[in-house]
Amino acid sequence: MKQYAGMELVKAVPMSKDIACREGIIKLDECKKSSCTSTMTDGYKIVYSDGCTSWKPKDVFDDAYRPTGDMVFGFAIELIKMGYKVTRRSWGNGEVFLFLVPGSTFKVNRPPLLGAYPEGTEINYLAHIDIKTADGEVMPWFPSQDDMLAEDYVRVEIIHK
Repeated sequence: MKQYAGMELVKAVPMSKDIACREGIIKLDECKKSSCTSTMTDGYKIVYSDGCTSWKPKDVFDDAYRPTGDMVFGFAIELIKMGYKVTRRSWGNGEVFLFLVPGSTFKVNRPPLLGAYPEGTEINYLAHIDIKTADGEVMPWFPSQDDMLAEDYVRVEIIHK
């Protein structure tokens, strides 16, 4: 059997297995299985982006998920690839953030590309990550070693305009 690693954004709340059984989150036949007899097992009710709910024991949940306020670089990059904006706590109040610029195709019609390509040349503009600076400017982002080892990434909830 193959192994899989995943990345998804979920909402979760602590919930005992007993309560999950009573609320119907865990099917009755699963609640009665001999391998699942402890009704006081700590765990989490999980709500997925499509609205489906499930329950996982605390240790399984903790191995699979991290709070979005304590993300490592890799998790932040995955959220960016999913279309979310992220920032670092050390960057301030969310005015500075990272976002994905999706790839596109366009025809050259203005400088500076007119100096490198004939007008009308079709260009494949590759996807990349940009940073919005505190001054409101946007530029390509090149993470430093500190950025790559940081564990203070958070999802930006409110974008200031």
